[in-house]
Amino acid sequence: MSKHHPDLLAEIEAFVAEAGMSEITFGRKAMSDPHFVRDIRNGRRLWPETELRARNWMRDWSPDQQDAAA
Repeated sequence: MSKHHPDLLAEIEAFVAEAGMSEITFGRKAMSDPHFVRDIRNGRRLWPETELRARNWMRDWSPDQQDAAA
């Protein structure tokens, strides 16, 4: 596990900005945790599998899912 995830955080921030999605919605939909982004910003430790799950969700998301994400 690593404690600091600046690359993942930057990827999520760029993703939510481009998708027009809130960080809370991202956390809820991608990780079943509405505070996921806030927590990693505050130093939450992540397993590599958790980081991969977030990246895979962003990779597989499509704008068609936006209505369901709101």
